[in-house]
Amino acid sequence: MEYYKTLPINDGQICILRNATGKDGAAVLANYILTHEQTDNLLSYPDESDITAEQESDFLQNKTESAHEVQILAEVDGAVVGLSGISALGSKDKVRHRADFGISIDRAYWHRGIGRALMEACIECARKAGYEQLELEVIAENSRAIAMYEKAGFVEFGRNPRGFKSRICGYQELICMRLEL
Repeated sequence: MEYYKTLPINDGQICILRNATGKDGAAVLANYILTHEQTDNLLSYPDESDITAEQESDFLQNKTESAHEVQILAEVDGAVVGLSGISALGSKDKVRHRADFGISIDRAYWHRGIGRALMEACIECARKAGYEQLELEVIAENSRAIAMYEKAGFVEFGRNPRGFKSRICGYQELICMRLEL
């Protein structure tokens, strides 16, 4: 799936939102490692990634060619500063109406409107792909993210009190949220 949009961010710079393609493999992988070093709010740690830049390129190219999935990157002055994406929960009849949503932003670009723009881009792409429900999991202590999701219409549908086991703080509660499209 292809996506492209430009937007001014809070500090007057221009941010380009576009689908990540096979050419972006190395830059996307570098951003993935960076963002996963910066916060304990994401699924994994940088040392758990065993993917190569070439494998990342293949993954991104497959998303570009997909009619139902997308990886969108945020670019400022040519640098990848954020990533988001939607992935099908499955191809079986009972779940093909649902997609999973994820997002990460370089800490240097937090609070500039990029996260909101990436989320809105994924919602738009999910609708275009024909999904009826977009889902995510967020750490209960991540109040800023939760507020952003709620403002977009996501609602809580469950909690997992031991959803993550952090190397830093032990168990973290996950809030399951969904948006009906």
